[in-house]
Amino acid sequence: MTDRPSAATLRRLERSSGALATQAVARMDEELPWFRTMPADQRSWVTLVAQAGLASLVEWCRHPGRPPRLTGEVFGAAPRELVRVVALKQTVDLIKITVETLEDHVTSVAEPGDEEMLRLAVLQFSREVAFATAHVYASFAESRGAWDARLEALLVDALVRGERSEELAGRAAALGWSAMNPVTVVVGPAPEGIADPHGAVRRAARGLRSEVLVGVHADELVVVLGGHEDLPAVVTRVAEEFGPGPVVYGPVVDGLGRAGDSAAAALAGRRAARAWPEAPRPVTADALLPERALDGDPLARAALRDEVAGPLHAAGSGVLETVRAVLASGGNLEASARAIFVHPNTVRYRLKRAAELTGLSATDPRGGWTLQVALALAHLDRDRSLWE
Repeated sequence: MTDRPSAATLRRLERSSGALATQAVARMDEELPWFRTMPADQRSWVTLVAQAGLASLVEWCRHPGRPPRLTGEVFGAAPRELVRVVALKQTVDLIKITVETLEDHVTSVAEPGDEEMLRLAVLQFSREVAFATAHVYASFAESRGAWDARLEALLVDALVRGERSEELAGRAAALGWSAMNPVTVVVGPAPEGIADPHGAVRRAARGLRSEVLVGVHADELVVVLGGHEDLPAVVTRVAEEFGPGPVVYGPVVDGLGRAGDSAAAALAGRRAARAWPEAPRPVTADALLPERALDGDPLARAALRDEVAGPLHAAGSGVLETVRAVLASGGNLEASARAIFVHPNTVRYRLKRAAELTGLSATDPRGGWTLQVALALAHLDRDRSLWE
């Protein structure tokens, strides 16, 4: 800028900077409802930035050939936390009000004949401030994105390792998660030939308004979903973004503090899923209980004992005897009735009772298989309280 305000005008501007900044903040309070609700410390940060901006304008006018260092001179007056609490659009509104306040006082601040030059300097400087603002927010977004990615990777890794501490919820809160959201963990093959498998999964989950965390471990894609009333529907959509092979998701739990349970079940199901080639995709970890138990998963063995074998034994010898007879006959009810000397309707009634207790049908191939494994494992465990 070759034509600049006189030294006298700049001195008057410098002396008035404090009052002008105070008036600008007063206008912000009057015109911006969200600004009125800000805590006092954050409002004081805005005042500091306004004062620093006016001081930087004076220096810029005194040294027109020197490139302005606005990022440090202006925004360095406030802590970086201000960027976290004030959005970019809100910052633009603050700058606009500050510039308008200064323009309204050009006549009273400038020496006679300097009015247009000061007004032009304010307009040119406001453009430089706009560029500096964009730089500050872009730098913050870049550093925040890198930090969030590291925190997300640590969080998913902790779930994979079986960590179940309350710290998980705290880490997730830093990523914007609610503490008690329903959560499930999905595990499956990472897609091949895609540089960023995270992106497609995020878009799919957020398209259904679900919170999501993504991690890649070896060739496995681990996805944590939450904050949706129908998480199985979200899983079905997200599963489309995995590579070829089984996709398994764990039970829905109350929050990230228990997400380790869902992750453990999903990982165990993923390891055992190859034993059920016809499994649906995605498939629940609970649907893979027999395969998980055969693969040595103690959680699956305990679930089959407590949720299948135990209730059948507690229902009485008739129900258990009927289930065994139906399994032995390949699902033939008449043959089963003859084997245990009862009427076929009695067999049907007892099977209905068994289904109510376990959620499994002995005449269904998959249900029969699960019942067979559960009963066989119960015998192998030699639990005398159940069987002897």
